[in-house]
Amino acid sequence: MGYTQPSERIPGVDLPVQIIESTRRKKTVSAKVVGGVLEVRTPVGLHRTERDAHIRQLAARLARKRASTELDLPSRAAALAKKYGLPRPNSIEWSSRQNSRWGSCTPSQGSVRISDRMSGMPKWVVDYVIIHELAHLVHLHHDADFHALVARYPRAERAEGFLEAVSLGFTDGLSPQTPGDDNAHDKEF
Repeated sequence: MGYTQPSERIPGVDLPVQIIESTRRKKTVSAKVVGGVLEVRTPVGLHRTERDAHIRQLAARLARKRASTELDLPSRAAALAKKYGLPRPNSIEWSSRQNSRWGSCTPSQGSVRISDRMSGMPKWVVDYVIIHELAHLVHLHHDADFHALVARYPRAERAEGFLEAVSLGFTDGLSPQTPGDDNAHDKEF
């Protein structure tokens, strides 16, 4: 059993929110988009401050997931591998389980995972992380040979700085780009 509250606006959430309180739920909060409304299921009596924090977090996760479908990682990785003389991965996919890394690689399987926290970031930054992970298919450790492979990407140092700023909280990674910055780079492929 549950109680459905009227749709409301939550600061920091782009969609109207429909809250459905459930007596069956004890701790968990879940959300999905239905007809342009974010349906959120919560335990009955969850404090509004805690509830709104959960809603913002879930809305951000759903937005990242939607944005990640806009970039075809296998095609992007294939183009970057060819351009920079790196091996193609056997698989590359978005991951919602990477909260402390931007990407990871399992060289023995040839698989690469890119954090969905990167979706919505400038493509040249995502490209850098893809190249970084592709370089791990050749060199396991961050040694001089590894860094030489990554340095083939002309924006490597700039992307590292961008990601460091995001990690330190100076930007959310969705900052405005230099006009034409991404589009000019995309034309290279």
